[in-house]
Amino acid sequence: MQIEVNGAPTQCAEHATLAQLVSNLGYGDQRIAVEHNGQIVPRDRYEQTMIAPGDTLEIVQAIGGGQAIAESDQLTIAGRKFESRLLVGTGKYANLDEADASIRASGAEIVTLAIRRTPALNDPEAAKKRNLLDIIPPEKYTLLPNTAGCYSAEDAVRTCRMARELLDGHNLVKLEVLGDKKTLYPDMSETLVAAQQLVDDGFEVMVYTSDDPIAARRLEDIGCVAIMPLAGPIGSGLGIQNRYNVIEIVENANVPVLVDAGVGTASDASIAMEMGCDGVLMNSAIAHANKPILMAQAMRHAVIAGRMAFLAGRMPRRRYASASSPMTDLPF
Repeated sequence: MQIEVNGAPTQCAEHATLAQLVSNLGYGDQRIAVEHNGQIVPRDRYEQTMIAPGDTLEIVQAIGGGQAIAESDQLTIAGRKFESRLLVGTGKYANLDEADASIRASGAEIVTLAIRRTPALNDPEAAKKRNLLDIIPPEKYTLLPNTAGCYSAEDAVRTCRMARELLDGHNLVKLEVLGDKKTLYPDMSETLVAAQQLVDDGFEVMVYTSDDPIAARRLEDIGCVAIMPLAGPIGSGLGIQNRYNVIEIVENANVPVLVDAGVGTASDASIAMEMGCDGVLMNSAIAHANKPILMAQAMRHAVIAGRMAFLAGRMPRRRYASASSPMTDLPF
């Protein structure tokens, strides 16, 4: 005979008791609660409760509290899926041990690194020192080589090609072409040229850009896999200075948008996520904190909180107060 269990049609043997049904469904030795045709059935009544054709049952069990990250809410960049929406850099730390501990505390899965010349050939001791890849092995993290320090499209493209060779064909890169040494603002004309050349060469380009929505759209049209507008000058810690421009980019992009530069503390990261950004990349905010490891933990939670707040949808802003408790039927 056919019955309905938890909203799904289910076949059940004729003259079955609730105890037999529960056992056949695999819940015989589990702690469950059963509602039979709208009535809760005590456990000691399972043997006496008969199942009839067309009966409706709801069977529930306890699960872990809270809400796990659904697969649909994972950050996806160039087909890669990530649980963490926090990306971190590797520079400015006191030493590799501090960098290692901070990165681990952040929970980040994508870690940026710069490409620089090897130590001088006449310094054999320098060549023996620990390498950055010792603490961020490709087996554990998704590495994101960047073109920090490049002021021309030619240098940026060259750096990415050397990174691909260094990392055995790794194509995911962060492009940044700077235009000014004081502000470190991007040179957008050179950035567009470099982005086109890298995409044509098979790279998956995450690109640092100004907060110009038109420039962001052109970079997406070229084929960049993520747009990374600055929220403030690199390393400034000023926080989100241009939220309306960033929101405009977010609302019109068809690829992930990640705030890159300007974050100073945890509330800045939360604000970026509450605005709808897909992630946040930071380095100085953690490395320059008095306690980098503790700040890394704070940033990890801030990004999660901001994302949850965005998904939840904030209450509307009101000009006047709105009482939480009813103002009628007062006892006085």
